[in-house]
Amino acid sequence: MPGHTIAEEFPMPTQTINGRSAATFSEFDVINPATGAPFAKAPSASKAQVDEAFEAALAAYPGWRADEGLRRAKLLEASAAIAEAAGELTGILAEESGKTTQFAAFEAPVAAGWLGYYAGLELSREVLQDDEKARVEVVRRPLGVVGAITPWNMPIGLAFFKIAPALRAGNTVVLKPSPFTPLSTLRVGEILRDILPPGVLNIVSGGDDVGRWIVEHPVPRKISFTGSVAGGTAVNVAAAADLKRVTLELGGNDAAILLEDVDLTEIAPGLFWSAFFNNGQACALIKRVYVPRALYADAVEALADVARGTVVGDPADPATQLGPLATLPQFESVSGLVDHALAGGAKAATGGTRIDRPGYFYEPTIVCDIEDGTPLVDEEQFGPALPIIAYDDVDDAVSRVNRSTFGLGGSVWTADVERGQDIAERLDVGTTWINTHASLAPTVPFGGLKHSGLGVENGPWGLYAYTELQAVHVNRGVPGPTAG
Repeated sequence: MPGHTIAEEFPMPTQTINGRSAATFSEFDVINPATGAPFAKAPSASKAQVDEAFEAALAAYPGWRADEGLRRAKLLEASAAIAEAAGELTGILAEESGKTTQFAAFEAPVAAGWLGYYAGLELSREVLQDDEKARVEVVRRPLGVVGAITPWNMPIGLAFFKIAPALRAGNTVVLKPSPFTPLSTLRVGEILRDILPPGVLNIVSGGDDVGRWIVEHPVPRKISFTGSVAGGTAVNVAAAADLKRVTLELGGNDAAILLEDVDLTEIAPGLFWSAFFNNGQACALIKRVYVPRALYADAVEALADVARGTVVGDPADPATQLGPLATLPQFESVSGLVDHALAGGAKAATGGTRIDRPGYFYEPTIVCDIEDGTPLVDEEQFGPALPIIAYDDVDDAVSRVNRSTFGLGGSVWTADVERGQDIAERLDVGTTWINTHASLAPTVPFGGLKHSGLGVENGPWGLYAYTELQAVHVNRGVPGPTAG
């Protein structure tokens, strides 16, 4: 916003280590995507501070693990505090990420909701045997200290995909947000300092070095990472050297398949926003659309009409529907993918160019006359550009979707829900939807196949991912070892 910086309204947030504000020895610039210029600074952790954060988490672990009632109560208290601070967090997030207020406002409620959900979730013992010979139970124990690394596209919401189940299970956490959007997550740490016991949640910030120190550190027994395939691969390799557990959520190239019976007028707005929510910058959004050839021209035009009517501009303006992309590298990546497709013979039904103004603004773009094998179709563009591909046979469309190295989500759009479900279940993805897309809830497992990641988040399965099994055998027979 002209004449205003977040630094003037909010002091630079500090890192949280052992329940206290950590000293700032060095800083880095945070860019406002709407201007392309620095608007604030964030602290950069030293290696000694990362060590200190893990020492604090390790020291806090026994007491936190031992008191389940305290954990539940503190998660509920943290949920209420995040909800109360939602307006402040939304404002910070909008400036550092370029999100409109509408999109930025989704995140604090996600954080509060996930904390509340996990506070109420049970970790029940499972009885395998209970007779005159023995009682055998399976207990889910926390892993210990967890290292978490979060991305720039949904910094608050995705942080609590990790924080909430990890803390509920009895682990303690050291978390690092993306250096592109560190301020809102650091502010969360400040808000929760007086709620969570010291050392339970530590938040440090910085670049790739800080992330590497977290992954390679000997203390954490699990690393939870959300980001790129390249980043997740590096995390997995480094974590394997110490046999750390990992959860990796690495993005996707989600496809939507339209069947011949769809009402394009009815579905076009929902289909469009399932791709362009947050400017296309979310892993579980539609990245490509497959349309029966008989409907192709009409489908392209219906989506292009929605795109043409979308207001792009200052994210602080209430009339704005899409702001800038969040980072310069992402802006350049999307521009390059579209330019390459158009140079190869594809056409932009609408959009296809950068917007001539400061910041990382790009026109909402619908690309047609394009096929598989084009990078815009095969790769995760993660931005406001959507390729529309014609197909002649739905079995071939399913096969083409499944050839992707990604496998996060997919959807089928049809008037025949039963047929749509049958087709959806043939997609090689972690989540399928019929007549919607990217609908997520804390109760539903979320994860991907193939290069989209390892493990799942959310639901009881996400909680179990922060535990390990222990069998407890109480002998009631003759003392000594037995078999079987």
